[in-house]
Amino acid sequence: MAVDMNMSILIVDDYKTMLRIIRNLLKQLGFNSVDEASDGSAALTKMRTKKYELIISDWNMEPMTGYQLLKEVRADETLKNTPFIMITAESKTDNVVAAKKAGVNNYIVKPFNAATLRTKISSVLGEF
Repeated sequence: MAVDMNMSILIVDDYKTMLRIIRNLLKQLGFNSVDEASDGSAALTKMRTKKYELIISDWNMEPMTGYQLLKEVRADETLKNTPFIMITAESKTDNVVAAKKAGVNNYIVKPFNAATLRTKISSVLGEF
């Protein structure tokens, strides 16, 4: 199945600079329908008013972390099947294992580039 380059993507990070970087990388890859949220609770609010085909979230945020967001998404009947990629600066095995157990689809360690993002999205949604 071909990836829809017009699909709605929600990126979640509490650093504006990181949001801009991820948005630009997605644009380089050809995606153009990208929304932003500054933390997990803001992301949940957006997800309850609009359907997203992919969530790309940072792990470390306040007041709701990406990990807490992931658990909330997986517990919500209408959101639970939304593909979810976690981004973090920490490559601790415990975090990766916890995210996998919570239902993350893939995991990216910062720093990363467009090629890495493409590979991770492809592994979740299919080649594009």
